[in-house]
This record gives sequence, C-alpha cells and structure tokens, in this order.
Amino acid sequence: MSEPSTPLTVLVADDHPLWRDALVRDLEEAGFDIVGTAADGPSTVRRTRATVPDVLVLDLNLPELRGDEVCTAISDLTTKVLILSASGEEHDVLAAVKAGASGYLVKSASPAEIRDAVTATGAGDAVFTPGLAGLVLGEFREMSSRARTEPEPAQETSRVPELTERETEILRYVAMGMTAKEIAADLVLSHRTVQNHVQNILGKLHLHNRVELTRFAISRGLDQPE
Repeated sequence: MSEPSTPLTVLVADDHPLWRDALVRDLEEAGFDIVGTAADGPSTVRRTRATVPDVLVLDLNLPELRGDEVCTAISDLTTKVLILSASGEEHDVLAAVKAGASGYLVKSASPAEIRDAVTATGAGDAVFTPGLAGLVLGEFREMSSRARTEPEPAQETSRVPELTERETEILRYVAMGMTAKEIAADLVLSHRTVQNHVQNILGKLHLHNRVELTRFAISRGLDQPE
C-alpha cells in the first residue's frame, strides 16, 4: 500500500503528560503531522477548531469536558475522532459513538494498532477494539427496532434513492459491520475504490462519518439480507 502524498494531520488530547508525549513521539516518527496537543476538554475544543486536524485522538476522561462532550462540541467540523481510552465499558463506548466518535480503541492496544487505527480513521473507516464493534452494531439495531415500534417510524423502506446501485450495495456491507478492506475483498475492488464510494455516500446523505453511516443503514434495514 502506497503512503499518502500528504501526511494526516493529528491533534492528541490526553491529560496524562507522559502517555501523551510518548504517543506524540510515536505518531511523529510514523510520519503523522502533529498539529497540537491538549490536556483538558475546553482546550481540546479550542485547538481542534483552530487547526481542524484530519484526526483528533481523544482521551475519554478529560478534565472539565468529557470526551463525548468534546465530540458534541466539534460535531460541525470535518475532523474525525478516534477515542483512545483506558475504559472499555459499554456505557463509555456507546456515549462516545452516539456523540460522533468514528472509533474507539482501549489504551492496551499496541503502538502499531494505534498507528493503524489513526490511519484508518483518517481514511473514513470505523475502528474499534475487537469486541466493541459488535456492541455498537447491536445498539444501533436496538435503536432502529425501538424506532419502528413508535407511532411515527423513522424509515420504513431500505430504498435509498440518492444512491447508485453500487453505493447501495456498499452501504449494505457497512451496515453489517464490514471494514473497507473486507468489502473490497468481497466485491473484488480496490481498497481505495471502496473508500471513495464511502466518501461519496457520506456526501450524498449529508453524514459526517462511518458510524453515522452505519446507524443510517441499519435504520433502513440494510443490515438484513435482500
């Protein structure tokens, strides 16, 4: 896989200086462009708005504003958020994802896994510590099921008129929790082609990230066989 011509810009927010500095050094050595750091919630919001990095690597338990609150505060930006937290608790994961985080990794991940997750997040993938992706998909399905039992159902049909047949096909794979690489292998397409399709779908549906896309697809019943 060829390296991108322009390095991803990354902002790292964590209130533990030793961890934060070590992570910054590792990401810089890997070729990422670190545009800043932050140690609390309010400064993270300010610096993210000032630099609009490609990826914000965000600790969940920041002083003054929690990570999910930071996600909400910057939800209008193009920056994708990768939560890097010591907690793998269900309520923490779901709170972060519902607030707009693109992925969630626990800090026990290896440096290589963290670097790969930052790259994947920047490319638009949803990255989760093994086991957490299924939790998130399950929650989205429960939300969709609850919505269908209410007097005014959210979406009653799986048809998405804004999308081409190929885009709808890829959206169905997204709803089933498959990564871009897995989709590419199944459809015999290049990884970049799938990523381009996903970005086009996000643009057409006015969504911000792959997590929102997954939620939308499940609400349309696209996680079920045709």
